[in-house]
Amino acid sequence: MGLFDGFLDDAAVFPPGSLPLAEAVVAHLSHRSAAHAGLVGPFVVASSALGALAGEVSELPAGSFEVALTVPKPGAIGVALAVAERIPAVVVRAVEVAAPADVPVAAVVPTLDAAFGLGSGLDAANDPPHHDGIEVFVELPRDERRGELVAALSHTAYLAKLRSGGVRADLYPGEDELTSAIVALTRVGLPFKATAGLHHAVRNTDTATGFEQHGFLNVMAAVAAALDGSHAEQVAALLAERDGRVLAGRVARLADRAGEVRALFRSIGTCSIDEPVTELADLGLLTTRQGAAVA
Repeated sequence: MGLFDGFLDDAAVFPPGSLPLAEAVVAHLSHRSAAHAGLVGPFVVASSALGALAGEVSELPAGSFEVALTVPKPGAIGVALAVAERIPAVVVRAVEVAAPADVPVAAVVPTLDAAFGLGSGLDAANDPPHHDGIEVFVELPRDERRGELVAALSHTAYLAKLRSGGVRADLYPGEDELTSAIVALTRVGLPFKATAGLHHAVRNTDTATGFEQHGFLNVMAAVAAALDGSHAEQVAALLAERDGRVLAGRVARLADRAGEVRALFRSIGTCSIDEPVTELADLGLLTTRQGAAVA
């Protein structure tokens, strides 16, 4: 695996991109047939939009449209998967499930197990890492429940999801908070994806909103440092780095460790595929402007 193979989950319908569903489907199909197709992951869609999606993909071949399905709570997964199964073109590759405050942390794993018809505990040592090809990402809350949920997931094959931004400044965790999460996940070997606010490669201040935005290369470099046992201060410094050339050089040197890094840092959700592809190319991390990843 290269460092960016299947790295960009297409969340075009979500803010701030908010592309209309019909346009987003057409754009996704275009990305999947472009030179950069190898970088593109599944189409991220809310379970509540499956009915509308069915109409948009009705002419596509069976099993040709891969999605990551967002679900509001663990108990809603069963119904969402049943709806998706009735859409011939759709293949669910991932489920991203929230853990709202009214769902006790202790109930998350048992509820997920029940949704997939499994016995108690999807044990990573004894069970496949996903069910019927579906990876399950549980969004970690940004409160005192986070540590307990990481511990609960760490002995299963369920994965974590970090929210790294949003439509308000307070939705962006600072370097210290994101460092704490990355180090904790690395320490227990819990793979994760990151979503929201990560369509730029390098840490930046958004010119339109003034929001401080994390860069996905920063996160990748921080993950590698955490895997190497670096101190939290060093990991945080990588998240704060704003020199794209410095980051690109550091990430390029991870090519031989791509499997190790991506085993932990699975993907990002981005409302733009074009922006990260272009920025990777500009930083010399793609062989062509819209081609395969150098790494």
